[in-house]
Amino acid sequence: MRLAVILPAAGLGTRMLKGSVPASAESTGTSRKQFMLLESSPVLVHTVRKFVSSPLVHEIVVAVREEDIEWVRELLTPETKSLLGELKVVAGGASRQQSVEHALAALDPDTDYVAVHDAVRPFIELETIRKVVEEAQSTGAAIVGIVPVDTVKQVSGAQAGGPKVRSTISRERLILAQTPQVFRVDLLRRAFESATADSFTGTDESSLVERLDQVEVSVVMGSERNIKITKPADMDLARLFFEQEAR
Repeated sequence: MRLAVILPAAGLGTRMLKGSVPASAESTGTSRKQFMLLESSPVLVHTVRKFVSSPLVHEIVVAVREEDIEWVRELLTPETKSLLGELKVVAGGASRQQSVEHALAALDPDTDYVAVHDAVRPFIELETIRKVVEEAQSTGAAIVGIVPVDTVKQVSGAQAGGPKVRSTISRERLILAQTPQVFRVDLLRRAFESATADSFTGTDESSLVERLDQVEVSVVMGSERNIKITKPADMDLARLFFEQEAR
C-alpha cells in the first residue's frame, strides 16, 4: 500500500495579523498562517514532521504559491530525509480545490491512497493517521471528525437586526470534519474530474467524493487537539499544545 499525503499550503491566510511571519516568508503583504512561527519553525514544518514520522507515508506533496516553491523546498527538504519516498513542492491554485487538484497530478503513478491534510493542523496524532488510513483501505474513503459539543442552531439569512433562529439541530447525527481525509487515489481523481465537469466547488475533498455516490465516506473519531490554526488566538493554544508534546 503506497500512501501519498497532499498538504495544500497556497492560501493567503487573511484572518491572520500582518507581521507574524519572517520577511523571507512574506511576499504578498498578508500574513500567511502556514508560515507563522511556532517555537522557531513555521507551522507547515511541524505538520510535515508529523507525516514524515508515520511509517505509512511514502510521499508528501505540498502545494504553495508559485513564487514560494523554491524557498519552501529548501525549507522542507532537511525535514524529509527519512521519508520513504519523495517530497514534492508544486504550484497551487487560486483555491484549495485547485491546489489539491494540482498536487494530485504530481503524485507518483504507483500511489494507491492519498491523504489530504490541512497544512495548518500540526497536532494530528500518529495513531489517528493510522486509524483513518486503515479505514480508507477497508472502505475506499474515510475522514477524521469530532462530535460538536455546542448546541447547533439553524438560522435565517441576513436581515435587519441579524439572523433569527429557525430550529435546533440534533448533535447525534452531526460531525465536525477535520483532516486528514483519505481516499483511494482513483476515486479522488474521479471526484475531481466530476467536480470540474459540473463547475462544482466543495468545502473539502469528502464533499467531492460524496457527490459521486459510489462509496460511503467513513468517519474516524479525531481529537479536539487537532486544531486548524486560522486566527491569531489559535497560536496561543498551539504554543500550549506544543509545550505539552515537548514534555
